[in-house]
Amino acid sequence: MNTVKRFLNFLKRQPPARIIALGFALAILLGAALLKLPVSVRDTATVSWVDALFTSTSAVCVTGLIAVDSAESFTPFGQAVLVGLIQIGGLGVTSIGMGLALAAGRRISLRGRTLVREALNVDSLEGMIRLIRAVLFFTLCFELGGVVLSFPVFIQDFPPLHALWVSIFHSVAAFNNSGFDILGGLRNLIPYHDNLWLNLVTCALIIFGGIGFLVMVDVVKCRFRFRKFTLHTKVVLTTTGVLLVSGTVLLQITDHVGWMAAFFHSVSARTAGFSTISIGDLSDAGLFVLIILMFIGASPGSTGGGIKTTTFFVLMQEIWCIFTKRRPGAFHRRLPENALGKAATIALLGVTVVCTGTFLLCVLEPEATFVQLLFEDVSAFGTVGLSTGITPGLRDVSKFVLILTMYTGRVGAFTLLSIWVERPGPLARYTEEAITIG
Repeated sequence: MNTVKRFLNFLKRQPPARIIALGFALAILLGAALLKLPVSVRDTATVSWVDALFTSTSAVCVTGLIAVDSAESFTPFGQAVLVGLIQIGGLGVTSIGMGLALAAGRRISLRGRTLVREALNVDSLEGMIRLIRAVLFFTLCFELGGVVLSFPVFIQDFPPLHALWVSIFHSVAAFNNSGFDILGGLRNLIPYHDNLWLNLVTCALIIFGGIGFLVMVDVVKCRFRFRKFTLHTKVVLTTTGVLLVSGTVLLQITDHVGWMAAFFHSVSARTAGFSTISIGDLSDAGLFVLIILMFIGASPGSTGGGIKTTTFFVLMQEIWCIFTKRRPGAFHRRLPENALGKAATIALLGVTVVCTGTFLLCVLEPEATFVQLLFEDVSAFGTVGLSTGITPGLRDVSKFVLILTMYTGRVGAFTLLSIWVERPGPLARYTEEAITIG
């Protein structure tokens, strides 16, 4: 009991970013322990501790990269553990905790609201309780809707109860932008390549899960009138639309996979990880298109990863404004002074993480090609889950590299860095002097 009290007192003294990072780490370790239980693993399968940790990390970080087949290795209990980990990872440890506290009728402290603000990347503490309720409400509605809409497809191939479970698992995974499946045979959604209905339902779940809860709340509050949306909502919706269309066109040009498959993978590459075609069969040009989409990722306050659409938008705006000699802005609004600095920092940290991880994988896996290893590492960083098929055969130490990359991508390199540099700035201000750039 004294140990628990000391641990709770320790947490109270920690900054919000450190608590969030620790919460994800504890969820990953607990998930690995549960997945290693005999009741979680089928009698015909063997799951090592490394594979259990890898699978737990992939689930909590809503990635979808797999070291073992989820259907053939885990029992229904183990699959239920995966669903729970995906849900926790998608909504965030703090959002789940605050939601349970609200359901129990408890008051949310100022520190609790601060944790939620940090986790959802919100600027103000105002309306935090309403936001949490909205997050849980939207999640319940979309996931239930996904179950209802996907069940008629799966009932054609599975017994009723099994089809219902597959529908639940698929809906939770899709809305939380995690590419896990329990269809077996490491096929993902390839058997449903030509099923237009399931393709569209899955795309809708991925898109709504990836635009962010703040955007969904704003759209409903403004009654779907674009002119009344906040700048954040307009930027997210516009950038998302441009990326979806651009990705679809480029994939169709590079690999001629068909417009439906091109659109599906343009959506899925934005941190979801589902696939209806063999990713390993794509050309290098097609893989490069997916790498770019995976690195950009979803939007802030969503269930997805990557550097985020708003970061990409700010960087593109700055490049445009350098040539036009105008101040960065959009939709008749100016961008904040510190927006470029934060966006550049996030992008640079993302590039650093990807370069470091890819270099280590190149050293550890010399038999794989550079494009395969880069694709795998960007998929881990963007918490996507798309794979060229080499993940299950990687060495244990390589899997640890991807584990760290997934964790960094989900928590955020910027957040992890801020954990260790939270200290007051210098009291003195130094003299400014110019340097030559470019």
